[in-house]
Amino acid sequence: MLTRVSVIPEQMTAVEIRGPGAPQVLRAVPRPVPQPAAGEVLIRVAGAGVNRPDVLQRKGHYPPPPGASEIPGLEVAGTVVAAGAGVREPAVGSEVCALIAGGGYAQYAVAPAPQCLPLPPKVALEEGAVLPETFFTVWLNVFERSRLRAGETLLVHGGSSGIGTTAILLAKAFAATVIVTAGSAQKCAACRELGADHAINYHEVDFVAATLRATDGRGADVILDMVGGDYVARDVAAASTEGRIALIAVQGGAKAELDLRPLLTKRLMLGGSSLRPQSVQAKGRLAAALRQQVWPLFATKRLKPPICARFPLVEAAAAHKLMESNAHIGKIVLVV
Repeated sequence: MLTRVSVIPEQMTAVEIRGPGAPQVLRAVPRPVPQPAAGEVLIRVAGAGVNRPDVLQRKGHYPPPPGASEIPGLEVAGTVVAAGAGVREPAVGSEVCALIAGGGYAQYAVAPAPQCLPLPPKVALEEGAVLPETFFTVWLNVFERSRLRAGETLLVHGGSSGIGTTAILLAKAFAATVIVTAGSAQKCAACRELGADHAINYHEVDFVAATLRATDGRGADVILDMVGGDYVARDVAAASTEGRIALIAVQGGAKAELDLRPLLTKRLMLGGSSLRPQSVQAKGRLAAALRQQVWPLFATKRLKPPICARFPLVEAAAAHKLMESNAHIGKIVLVV
């Protein structure tokens, strides 16, 4: 049985990808409002986060998983206006943010109920749209898979990105030391303002040498790498004994040449993961962990990532241009 809170229109505005290409291939068009299936909710979207995977999808390099909407957008915040069969929580009328596999660039989006989270304390509705993709990713890779603990050192590449700023805030909230790499003095300053203990301008300084200096030669316990390519071998050099390297993207190249001997002598763990293809059950488990262990910290910690820019939904192409310029610091949101 479908539960509704109000009259829902038949049509909505959504942003489609006409075909692989430049930001101009993003086009606002009328689409039917999707209907929530069993276990899903329909969200009237207030804001949609813009993320690097959206850009890759637009270029034809990151297709949505089977069954997911071809409309881009992996995170939204808004109000639940309808619920499919079997959904008890979130209730119709609730304000939520949600991780989705596609469909976020629209006035309405469906989300699996287990992947929805209530708005955290002190977070406005459209601001909630910038939380799910980065918080799920950082929690999974830094805290669960790489087991970052209080007192350890985390090295984050791309510290001023959405993932990077979230990693800074979460790692500091759990009493870790944070080192970041970034591409300008302005970005390094912004990372330090968020709480990073050390910020390395990779255009001017070798991050391996700088990391070893900052840790008295010990190296980083956990490294979060979204670059890949030749960074992987340098990560190995920058890692501590029994360090853990988490690879989450390959913006710098999908192939790496690696001397495996330091992995053995330093007893390192090198792993990778991708969030989007994972099951609703797996993502629901992550949502539950965040709700229990992270969401309460919004009341006492400065966990909200910075929003660099807001664009109307119909200006999604401009949002993508900003992201591809690499001039942004923090998150970009589409206001619906």
